[in-house]
Amino acid sequence: MSSATTSVLFVCLGNICRSPLGEGIFAALAKERGLADHFHADSAGTAAYHTGEPPDSRSIAVAAAHGVRLTGYARQVTPRDFEHFDVIVAMDRSNLRSLKRLHQRSRRRAGTPADIVLMRDYDPGAHDADVPDPYYGGQDGFERVYRILERACGGLLDELSDTLRD
Repeated sequence: MSSATTSVLFVCLGNICRSPLGEGIFAALAKERGLADHFHADSAGTAAYHTGEPPDSRSIAVAAAHGVRLTGYARQVTPRDFEHFDVIVAMDRSNLRSLKRLHQRSRRRAGTPADIVLMRDYDPGAHDADVPDPYYGGQDGFERVYRILERACGGLLDELSDTLRD
């Protein structure tokens, strides 16, 4: 990434539901605000359950219903991600703990500048710290997660955009 580009990695467990939605929503909001050239978004999972698979069809459907396109394929977080991303966003406290453990191990090998944050910390309507995992539910759970991520990604983009003006 160029120094003018802030790179953001969205992380959930399997990288097929929440994190691809976070990636897509964040990128769409950045584009809508005329900031697409200033941000790079990607997503990954803390587990390798779905490596190489496209996002869950329900994530694709809810994103499409809101005009957001999901194009990536699932992958697992690697130690290199801590070197290449400025901000790593965990969807829940469990994934946050996993990321912090991996980060501690990777710091022994190289400098790792990434900030690790929790997605709902940027959600002005948060009543819980976690973005719920919709995987075992119906389409209404994916819509709920979309709305949560839309608010939280907007808050994250607001905060990161403020650093562009500094």
